[in-house]
Formats: sequence, C-alpha cells, structure tokens
Amino acid sequence: MRCWPEGSVIKRELRDAAGAAEDVTNSRALELLARVGFAVSGLLHFLVGAIAIRLAMGGSGNADFSGAVSELASQPAGPFLLWASFAACAALAVWQASDAVFDYNRLPTKDKVAKKAKAAAQAVVFAGLAATLASFAMGTGSGGDNQQSASDLTVAVMKAPGGVALLVLVGLGMAITGIIYGIRGIKKTFEKHLTMPVSNSARTAVSALGVTGYVAKGIALLLTGMLITIAALQAHPDESTGLDGGLRALREQPFGVYLLAAVGAGLICYGVFMAVRARLAKM
Repeated sequence: MRCWPEGSVIKRELRDAAGAAEDVTNSRALELLARVGFAVSGLLHFLVGAIAIRLAMGGSGNADFSGAVSELASQPAGPFLLWASFAACAALAVWQASDAVFDYNRLPTKDKVAKKAKAAAQAVVFAGLAATLASFAMGTGSGGDNQQSASDLTVAVMKAPGGVALLVLVGLGMAITGIIYGIRGIKKTFEKHLTMPVSNSARTAVSALGVTGYVAKGIALLLTGMLITIAALQAHPDESTGLDGGLRALREQPFGVYLLAAVGAGLICYGVFMAVRARLAKM
C-alpha cells in the first residue's frame, strides 16, 4: 500500500478546495445574483441623490447609504427588500473577492496587482453595503445616528497611536479615489467593462449616464475625503461625518444649494447607470 507524504496530501486537498471554491464563485446562479447587486447599488445611489436634492430644497434626511437604506426600510415591503438587497450585495462581494483571488494571474505583475487590488477594494465596499442592509433588516441599524457614529469612530481612531496620520491617509485616499472616479467618467474608461448596446442612441444614453454619474460620485467622494482630512488635521472629529457631512458642507458654499442639487442629480444618474450595468457588465 502506497503512503502519500503528509505535505503532499495537504497541498492536494488545498488545491481541490481552491478549485471547488472557484467553481462555486463562477456559477451562473452567483453571477445572476451578483448582477442584482449592481442594481441594488444603483438603487441606493439613486436614493442618496434624491435625499441630496431634498436637502438642497430645504428638506431633511441623511444623504448617505445609511439614510438610503433607511428610506428603503420604510417602504411597505421593507424587510423583504432589505434581505433581498443584502443577499445580492453579499453575492457581489463574494464575486469580487473571487476575482481578487482567482483571476488576472496570467497578466504582467503590475497589471495583476492593480486589478486584484481593485477587485478586493470593491469586495470590501459591497461587503460594507451588505452589512448595513443586514443591520437594518435585523432592526439594529439607524440612519439618524450615522453622523454621531462617524464622529465617535473618528474620536476613537484619533486617540489610537498614529490615529491622526491614519485618518489623514484615509481622507486623502478617499479624495484621490474621487478624482479617479471623475477622470474615469470624463475619459469614459468605464465603457470597457460593459457590453455596449448596438444601437447608437442606446450607446449614447449609457455613456451620458456613466459620464454624469462618475463625475458626480467623484465630487461626492472628493468632498468626503477632504472633510475627513481637515477634521483630522484640525482635531475636530465632530466635523468628520462622512458622505452626508460632505454634501451638507457643499450646501453651505456660495451657490451651494444649486451645486448640491446638481451633485444629487448626478448621483441619480449614477444610480441609473449601475442598474444598466447590472445588465451590461462583463462579469
């Protein structure tokens, strides 16, 4: 009877497990659910944009994803919508994580690292959305205390060794991400990730939604990142209130009401674009 070395058996089992995991993450069922995750992201961006416009008109609300999920939860079929949205965002997070682990391995090292890092970052973003949706579905989430939670987290990080430097890096990273989103929109580089429609009018509509949406989201991220950075440098954690705080700060600027309404409209366009991406995305 032949005996396999223990190390070889373990390696073989790990390869088998990795192969099984890759098969699951490449399944048609998971792909379909992941596509719905893009649509859910689009719905949440649409709601954030609508809340931003409401704020510009003197209304109330929290113009961030917690506020958007709170709006979703208030609908008649709220619990069903929350759990269905959670499942879709969780599936998209798993799909993106699988891209970070299994895909791009045959690319040059520089391209491989960049694409894997992007996929991993997207996985974290959609996992965060899934966590927010789950907290509301279980009744533990609240849109009203989001600003206080952001400030409390900032205070905790500031008190930690190197916390201020970390917050500055986070803020700068978010601001740079916003700039990247804006450039991506202007250059229309998002189109290479889509199977564009054959019709010229449909292609034009998708491109217009993408350009407007990416630029608007870029502005929102830039504002949020700048607010976090300034709050950290000036040791004012109460001013670090995330996306909602960034949009409210925009409202206080000259012509801010109009700028906020424009950004809100742009986020609505981004939301519609993400819903279109659910159908056209190259998975």
